[in-house]
Formats: sequence, C-alpha cells, structure tokens
Amino acid sequence: MNPLRLLAAVTGSPRLLGAGPQAPAAPVRVPPVSLSGTGGTAPAPDRPGPRARLRAWAELLRISALFTVPGDALAGAASAGLRPGRGTALAVGASLCLYEAGMALNDWADRDEDAVDRPHRPIPSGRVAPGAALTAAGALTAAGLALAARAGRPALAVASGLAATVWAYDLHLKHTKLGPAAMAAARTLDLLLGATATAGTAAPATPAPRAAARPAGVRAPAAALPAALALGAHTYAVTAVSRHEVQGGSTAAPLAALGGAAALGAALLRERPARGEPPRPRAAAGGLLLTTFTGAYLRTSAIPLVHAALNPSPPLTRRAVGGGIRAMIPLQAALAARAGSPLDGLAVMGLVPLARALARKVSPT
Repeated sequence: MNPLRLLAAVTGSPRLLGAGPQAPAAPVRVPPVSLSGTGGTAPAPDRPGPRARLRAWAELLRISALFTVPGDALAGAASAGLRPGRGTALAVGASLCLYEAGMALNDWADRDEDAVDRPHRPIPSGRVAPGAALTAAGALTAAGLALAARAGRPALAVASGLAATVWAYDLHLKHTKLGPAAMAAARTLDLLLGATATAGTAAPATPAPRAAARPAGVRAPAAALPAALALGAHTYAVTAVSRHEVQGGSTAAPLAALGGAAALGAALLRERPARGEPPRPRAAAGGLLLTTFTGAYLRTSAIPLVHAALNPSPPLTRRAVGGGIRAMIPLQAALAARAGSPLDGLAVMGLVPLARALARKVSPT
C-alpha cells in the first residue's frame, strides 16, 4: 500500500487522501492572558470595606477608653458644688475631642516604633494613612477648643493648656522622665475644665452684699483642684506602668501604683469638708454609694496590678494598664459622690458596662 494512503487512513486527512483543495483553516484564537480580566494588568489590591476602615479608626482612637472621659467634667462640676448644665456638656464635648486628638497624634508620632513593636497597629499595618491620622488630630484639637470657647474665656484658657499638654506629650515628653507627669497634668486640667466650663455658663445669681457668705455647697472652680490632683495622681501611676507594657520586666512600677491606689482609696473614704465650710454629716445613701464606688475603683485597679507585680510579663502589664484606665470611671464617680453629688456618680458608673463591652473588641491600650 502507498505509504501516504496508509498515513491518510490513520490520520483522516482529506488532503493526504487526494481530495481537492481545502479552504485554509481559520486561525485558532488564543485568549490573551489577563490577570485582571480587563487588559492584562495585575489586579489592584482589594480596598478595605467600610467596616474594616471603621474598625481601623476605632483601634487608632481607642474608643473603648473614650468612656473614661465624660466623668472628668461631671466630677469637676460636682467638686465645685455646681449642678451639671450646658457648660458641663460643652466640657464633655471638648474633652472627648482633645482626648481623641491625643490618641490619633500618639499613633502618628509612634508610627516608626510601632512598625517594629506593634506592626498590627492601624498605621504600620497600612489600614490608616499617617497623613490622615495627623489631619484628624489637628481637626479634633480645633473642634475641642471651639467647644470650650463657647463655655467662656476661662474654659478656653484651661482647654488651651490641656491641648498644649497633649501635643507636648505625644511629640516629645512621652519618652522622657516627664512623660507620666505630663499625662497626669492632662487629666488634672480635664477635670478642672469641667468645673470652669460649668461655672462659666451657670445662671448668674442675684447680687449679694459683699459681706455675705457664699451659698452653702457652692464653691469656686478652684475648689475642684483636690479632686483634679487625685485623678492626676492615679493617671501618673497608670502611665508609669504603661511604659513597660511592651517589654515588661518591671515589678516596681506596679507595686508603686498599687500603693498609690490604696492611699487614694483611703483618702476618698476619709471625711473632709471643703475649706470654709463646717463639717456636715454624710447622708447614709451618699456614704453607701461612696463606699461602693471606692470599692469598685480598688477592685478594678488593684487586682491587675497585683498580677503584674507577681509576674511582670508584657500581657499582664498591659492588663494592669487596661485596668487602671477603666478604674478612672469608678474613681470619677467616687469623687462626685464625695463632693455631695451621688446621683452624678451613678450617672458616671453607668458608663462602666459600655467601656467593658467595647474593651472586649478594641483594646484601650
């Protein structure tokens, strides 16, 4: 057999079998290789959705710690013998803005350090741009000062000092020996802002003779200074412990903070009338609430500090810092109750469940 015919029979090729000329076969179209399906370019990285962006900003601003702020203004107003009012609300708004400005600025200033020690933080992980964090810090600072200005010039002056302290701490003082003192000064000024703003917007009283005494229970904003210093002392201790939350290894800082919390708790329970006022028997309900709030403060702050002192590992040290932050709420409530405003203290304590629930989702440290 002709070899060509044998090959044609096997392959089925009509050209090899001697058939007439065939039309050229249509060229085979090979689809272009395209990684994105629209032009052969690599796919753009997926942009985070709204929920992911919202969570990133929640972590940046540490919103679970935000509930420790309103109590500053309420405790300040109570310590000055004033009822909460429009000025108190303005002080709360200003404090929230300035607090969050400090949080955004803190992460912006620490972005290089966090890239090594905390790469999961929003800025080093790329979830929040550094420029956006800095812009947010500036905008929140301006908003806080604007709110304080509506409560009067004295309130604006205190808020300006608070804003300057926050920026100085984040940009320079944080890594110096003055860091804890700067944080303590910020909390002290925040409580004084509540007293000053409340006094600045209070309804003017009927002019009284110069020789007349100040109405019972009503004091000047400066009367809130002891309460402000107490809150500042607690803040100093918590900040001193927080300086070891990344590396751990410090037993002295938790022990010192534990001693400070015990001393502060004893001072809260000790009866001491305001200057210029006669001693007054404390109402049974108010005394019971004061004792309850003080106990909550000691329990929230002291137990994690004991654990951190016994085992100064980074996780237990961070837990002690978180406990110290949350303990500010019952401390503010106790300060308000000690000043004769137990109902304001109850209002402050109402923030505890919210802070605890959010702390499970977003770390306050």
